[in-house]
Parts: sequence; structure tokens; C-alpha cells
Amino acid sequence: MENCIFCKIVKGEIPCVKIWEDEKYLAFLDLGQINPGHTLVIPKKHTDYIFDLEDNEYCELLLSGKKIAKKLKLKLNPKRVGLAVEGFGVPHVHLHMVPINNGNELNPERAAHPPIEELEKIAKIINA
Repeated sequence: MENCIFCKIVKGEIPCVKIWEDEKYLAFLDLGQINPGHTLVIPKKHTDYIFDLEDNEYCELLLSGKKIAKKLKLKLNPKRVGLAVEGFGVPHVHLHMVPINNGNELNPERAAHPPIEELEKIAKIINA
């Protein structure tokens, strides 16, 4: 989609702090960090609503999220990695993978906007 910020990130038109990618999916740090390491996992193909994905795409996206959750758990050591999907902020399917230590931490109103240098430090820890 032409005006989709995530499609522009996929095309390299807008930079991101990348955590992981393959041919079909991309994971990068959210600029609005609910907790350090808050990562978005997106399909590179534009789809607005998660339940419009083909079954194989849906499964692949969730398996990509699982891969990122394991990486976040190993490198950042939270009690859990929370998963949220709502899709109102950007009309492009995305998973929010958030390192959490308590049940009330997935609230997006808690998000902070750290400088890019801080995000890059977090990415180095996750990708080490």
C-alpha cells in the first residue's frame, strides 16, 4: 500500500531498528516502547487485518512471533513475552511482542519514546 508506514519500512524508504527478517516477515523495535525490547513483527506483504491473512500466512506470522519471543526471553530475561494484536495504529498486520514481568504491562498507554540510540543499544543486546 502506497501510504502505509510499514510498507515504506519494508521497502527501506523509512529506517527501522531491525531485529530479524526473512523473505516474508520483518521484526523491528517499536518506536513506542511499552517495555525495553518491544518488537513489532509484520508480514512484508501488506494486509490490513490479521484475520484476512491466508491460513499459511497466519501460521507463519505467529511462528515468526514465537521465534522473536524466544530471542527476547533469552536476551532480555523477562518473566514472559506478551503478545498483542489490535491493528488500529497502523493498518498493516503486526504483532506486538513485549517483554513483561507483570500482567498489567501490555497497556500501550505505558509506551515511552526513547531516542534511537537507546533502541540501537537494545537491538545489539537482542541480536548479540
